[in-house]
Amino acid sequence: MTSTHAFWLAGRQATGEETFDVTSPWDGRVVGRAAVPTQAQVEEAVAAAYAARDAFAATPAHVRAAALDHVSKRLVERTEEIAQLISAENGKPVKWARGEVARAVSVFRFAAEEARRFNGGEAQRLDTDAGGVGRLALTRRFPKGVVLGIAPFNFPLNLCAHKVAPALAVGAPIILKPAPATPLSALVLGELLAETGLPEGSWSVLPVPNDRMPALVRDERLPVISFTGSDKVGYAIMDSVPRKHCTLELGGNAAAVVLADFASEEDLDWAATRIATFSNYQGGQSCISVQRVIADASVYDRLVPKVVAAVEAQVTGDPSDDATDVGPLVSEDAAKRVESWVDEAVKAGARLLTGGKREGASYAPTVLADVPAEVTISCEEVFGPVLTLKKVDGEQAAFDAVNDSKYGLQAGVFTHDLQTAFRAHRTLEVGGVVIGDVPSYRADQMPYGGAKQSGVGREGVRFAMEDYTYERVMVLTGLQL
Repeated sequence: MTSTHAFWLAGRQATGEETFDVTSPWDGRVVGRAAVPTQAQVEEAVAAAYAARDAFAATPAHVRAAALDHVSKRLVERTEEIAQLISAENGKPVKWARGEVARAVSVFRFAAEEARRFNGGEAQRLDTDAGGVGRLALTRRFPKGVVLGIAPFNFPLNLCAHKVAPALAVGAPIILKPAPATPLSALVLGELLAETGLPEGSWSVLPVPNDRMPALVRDERLPVISFTGSDKVGYAIMDSVPRKHCTLELGGNAAAVVLADFASEEDLDWAATRIATFSNYQGGQSCISVQRVIADASVYDRLVPKVVAAVEAQVTGDPSDDATDVGPLVSEDAAKRVESWVDEAVKAGARLLTGGKREGASYAPTVLADVPAEVTISCEEVFGPVLTLKKVDGEQAAFDAVNDSKYGLQAGVFTHDLQTAFRAHRTLEVGGVVIGDVPSYRADQMPYGGAKQSGVGREGVRFAMEDYTYERVMVLTGLQL
């Protein structure tokens, strides 16, 4: 019998009048059942968070840090259990799911460390002008208010951690809304938070259906919204609440550039292996998975067969098998969308070098070459195991090709030249440039976010903490400095 997972209302377990089944994208089995909060329960959670905001902001740093440390340690203890759950509800190969849990462990640990040193205050003497004699400014940061965290399905634990941990670290109550397809990992995170004794109202985990979210988004008691998902939904949220602070992580169509100096067989083998792995990890359902490969003409013809061979070597199948590299997409509809985009590209003249086949929710790792610029897969985020290959002449043409996109999250540049690395950093219109590797690297403590239509603001623990707070200045007078 399938068990029902309660949600977390102001730090305590609760169930509503309805439930929904969470199914495996791999085989359709019911993984678990999640309780749905009623409108009255959502209102109770919001009211509790709003009422708790001042007291929680004043909570001693050691209390918040200890709670975050506890969650980090408990994630370590329950790693295999949670990894299996992520794999079951998301379809992610279990080896990648274990990596996701490990990253969440780090996120909570980083947040605990930052909670102990964040907001210590900065003193500034004002007697640099005659009118400031005897005056000292002390600047500290304070929470903007309750955070509404809206998380996606592709990293159902770690991207929840990136909403929750920074909020708790700064003393901002948070209401977390997990993705409908993958709520179970977030509800387990609620179990760990419930062990900490954090103040009532400081956190809730509510699997609210998407069609009931507009009212929650507009609620004036929730002045901060942190959203990860599609650009269409993200900008619709921001447009609907122009007076709120929105942090939006909206994805992209990340490029990996292979330049002329990265030309030895060893270099190209490395580039091909990394490109193949990180165009297909998570089923390509990562905002920074490799979608576009842009290679200098001098290395292109040698690189292409290496990429194709490395892609074909990816092991596809049951995500619960440790040997599996690529599992299903989150749903059959998602796989059908990817299929339609690839079919459109091929019909328009693109060459299919490998893949291009769908079976249920699974889509074979796919490589396309000579893709026309106007087709969907050239312009949008595919969010599937598909990469495109493009030949260019020279560094500037490569960088121009990267920038020829409405998105700008991250880019990878395979080069050995330090000057080229700095030119890439200056030239590429993205939030992050990874030198010598694919764009798919993310350290959870570094600033993470995009340019152009890839979002607004930054995640990464300390940077999210800054995003959730504002500076408040106190001026002391009559001092002898």
